[in-house]
Amino acid sequence: MNRILRVLFVLVLFELGIFLIILPWSTIWEQNFFLNRNPFLIHILLNPAMRGIVSGLGLLDIFVAIGLLRRPPALAMPSAPSDLPPSADDPIH
Repeated sequence: MNRILRVLFVLVLFELGIFLIILPWSTIWEQNFFLNRNPFLIHILLNPAMRGIVSGLGLLDIFVAIGLLRRPPALAMPSAPSDLPPSADDPIH
């Protein structure tokens, strides 16, 4: 089950990355409900720097997805408390 969730998470990150790269440069970004209701956001959201920041977040999502594909699955949790490192409260033997 862990492998299926990991694949789904990678797919969602990849699709979100593609969406964030394309969306700021489309007409949907320029004509939406929030810009019509709040005209003070026009100068912020239509600024090319803001569009670049959102596209950069999309690239970051894609890089994280690729990194998760390349990374081996996480190791299992320790099964016994003796496998854990000693805490600061334990006396030194």
